[in-house]
Amino acid sequence: MLWETMILALREIRRNVLRSSLTILGIVIGVAAVITLVTLGKGATAQVAAEISSLGSNMLQIRTGQGFRGPGGASETAKAFNLDDARAIAQQITGIAAVAPSAASAAQVVAGNTNWSTGITGSTDAFLFVRAWSLALGRSFTENEQRFGKAVCILGATVKKELFGSRDPLGASIRFKGITCQVIGVLEAKGQSGGGNDQDDFVLIPLHTLQRRITGNTDISAIYVSAEDGFSTTKIKEDLEQLLRERRHIGSDQDDDFFVRDMQEIMTTLTGTTRILTTLLGAVAAVSLLVGGIGIMNIMLVSVTERTREIGIRLAIGAMEHDVLLQFLVESVVLSSFGGLFGIAFGLAAAALGAQAMHMPFIFSPGIVAVAFLFSCAVGIIFGFFPARKAARLDPIEALRHE
Repeated sequence: MLWETMILALREIRRNVLRSSLTILGIVIGVAAVITLVTLGKGATAQVAAEISSLGSNMLQIRTGQGFRGPGGASETAKAFNLDDARAIAQQITGIAAVAPSAASAAQVVAGNTNWSTGITGSTDAFLFVRAWSLALGRSFTENEQRFGKAVCILGATVKKELFGSRDPLGASIRFKGITCQVIGVLEAKGQSGGGNDQDDFVLIPLHTLQRRITGNTDISAIYVSAEDGFSTTKIKEDLEQLLRERRHIGSDQDDDFFVRDMQEIMTTLTGTTRILTTLLGAVAAVSLLVGGIGIMNIMLVSVTERTREIGIRLAIGAMEHDVLLQFLVESVVLSSFGGLFGIAFGLAAAALGAQAMHMPFIFSPGIVAVAFLFSCAVGIIFGFFPARKAARLDPIEALRHE
């Protein structure tokens, strides 16, 4: 019985192909919009998480100034950190895996006849561990190179490309700020950060080399801290703030002249925000499914009116009310199901193209596809029930008289 009803429904849909196509268009748009927006939202969430993770595993960043809390950004009068601060953090804070003090300076780097304007970062070999940076070529700094401030350097991927192209730079010399530096390594590329900055555009040298031969002081502008697995970065952040307030002699009634950024906290906040936005966009897109359902109800009511005599004949020769109800309900569900299937195809295609255009990962979610399809079927049942019930309750005699 159900199979015969399906055949009748498909026959009726084929009889009015254009009208049926326009009817399901609202369902197609609604399902496609939901799948596209939710899929792109999941891709954006994954990209945000990946970008923050690329900064370092369980990393906390300490800088002078007031960070995001101050209306004017970093304070120009805030006292710089020093190596004793970094040593105190490593020795007195529980759960610290590594500490990498860092200072920076801008420079014009020259290799042969090629030059490139970039940043020079001075730090220790712990910098690579804390920032989760792998070497593509060469090696890191030795203990002697760090202790005595040797003129050796590791190139970021962008600097290597601009100065050496496809050539192997290991063992070559580069010049900047009046010193000649031997290239001992090249970092793996990380690409742009969430703020659009090129993370690979810098040269890494030993901290003592930068301090003695470039800046001429012992100032440290940033301290990168990596927490051990299993330790709460929130607790470590609190301990860091307390320790640094004591070391910098900040009174209880005074604001911090430094700030600590917890990458895990930032990632949780940003990914949570993108998830909420994705849910809201999906809910807004789902409204168009309701509009499509109203379109199905409208066209089914028209169909009942057009086929009143057919309904009367079926009822007169013995068809039961539930048979007529099932016939029109199946037609409605078939229309909405076709709309759901076409919407899934268009939605996934649009999401794939959008992800490629915005350079974000395409994350296929079977769950949202299934929910969108089931929702489209539910729309067919809900909005098709009233026209189907109207058809089933027609008086056979009055229906046969209908012109």
